[in-house]
Amino acid sequence: MTLPLLFTPWTKRGVTLKNRVVVAPMHQYAADRGFITDWHLMNAGRFAAGGAGMVMVESTKVERRGCGTLGDTGLWDDAFIPGMKRVADLIRANGSVPAIQIGHSGRKARRFRPWEGGAPLVQSPAITDWEAWELVAPSAEIGDAGDPMPRALTRDEIPQVVQHWADAARRADAAGFDVLEIHAAHGYLLHQFLSPSANRRNDDYGGTELNRMRFALEVVEAVRAIWPAHKPLFMRFSVEDDSGWDVEQSAGIDVVDCSSGGISGGPPKAARPGYGYQVPYARRLRQDAPIATMAVGLIVHADQAEAILQAGDADLIAIGREILYNPNWPTDAARKLGIESAFDAMPPAQSYWLEKRAKSVKDMEPSTYRRGLHQA
Repeated sequence: MTLPLLFTPWTKRGVTLKNRVVVAPMHQYAADRGFITDWHLMNAGRFAAGGAGMVMVESTKVERRGCGTLGDTGLWDDAFIPGMKRVADLIRANGSVPAIQIGHSGRKARRFRPWEGGAPLVQSPAITDWEAWELVAPSAEIGDAGDPMPRALTRDEIPQVVQHWADAARRADAAGFDVLEIHAAHGYLLHQFLSPSANRRNDDYGGTELNRMRFALEVVEAVRAIWPAHKPLFMRFSVEDDSGWDVEQSAGIDVVDCSSGGISGGPPKAARPGYGYQVPYARRLRQDAPIATMAVGLIVHADQAEAILQAGDADLIAIGREILYNPNWPTDAARKLGIESAFDAMPPAQSYWLEKRAKSVKDMEPSTYRRGLHQA
C-alpha cells in the first residue's frame, strides 16, 4: 500500500522526523522554581512512546520576568540544563525528536495557574522575588480589564532582553534538543510588540509595522546565530491577531506554527473553535509564501490529519489536547490508516505485546474504535 503522508518521514536541515505527527508545546505549569519535575518526564515520555515524530516541550521562559505562573519551566540559567537534558534524552530514547519552545510572557506574567482561575497573582510571603518578577511590555498598556499595569521596556533594555532569547537557545542546544520554536503568539511579549493595540511606542520599536516587527526580527537573528545551522528553527504566530509579520523577512525560520488569538482574549471571530479551525491559516501561508507550515487546532482524527496533508495545507500536524486524551494517538492513527507495521513506532516493551494481541485476536477492536463492546 501507499504510505499515508502522515506517516512519511519529514526532513528539514539535518533533522528527520519519522512521521508528521508533532506533539504541540502544551503548558503544564508543573515546574518547581523553573526546574522540571517528574511530571515533565512522565508527560513527554508517554508521548514519545506513543509514536509521535516529534515531542515539543512547553513554552520555557528565557528570563525570570517572563514566567506566566509559579509553575513555568525556565532556561534563564545554566542550572536548568541538566534537568532539561533528562527530558530531551528520554524523548530521543523512545524514538522521537526532542524539541522545545522558548518564550516570554511580558504583561501576561505573574498569574495564577489556569485551574486556579488564571487571575493576576497577589503578593505573598511564598513569592520571595515579587519585585524581580516584574511585568514588562512594549508599552504601559493593560491587556484585559482588571489586569495590573506593566512597565514599558526602555530602549536601552531591549538588547538585553533579545540576548536572553539567544542565551536560552544556547542552553536548549546544550540540553540536547534538536528543534527550537520561538513563541511569538497568544498575546505574549513578542506578540505584544507586533500588535498595534499593545505596542504604542514612538521609537524605532513602535509605530509602523516594520518598527513593530523589529524586536521579533532581532530575536530571530540572535537565536539563529546561536542555534546550530543543522537544526531547524520554528516560530509560532497568532496569524489572525495583528501579528504584523512579513514571512519574506523570516530569515532563518524553517517552519511557521500557525495559531491565532491572544491579544484580545480569545480567538478572533474568523477562528471560532471547530474541527481544524486554524488550518486555513497554515494553508494560506503555505500557498502564499515559500515556507513550511504546521497546522494546529482541534485536529482530532487520523483521516482528518491525513486530508490536511494531502490537500497541501500544511507540512506537519500538531496534536495538543487530543494526545493528552490518548497519548498513543500516533500509533492509533497509523492503524486506522491501514499501516500494518503501526506498532513499530513504539518501544518494544509496548509494541511486542500489542502486536501479539492484534495478530492472535483477529476480531478484536481497540477501545478507541468504538463506544463499547455492545455499542457501535
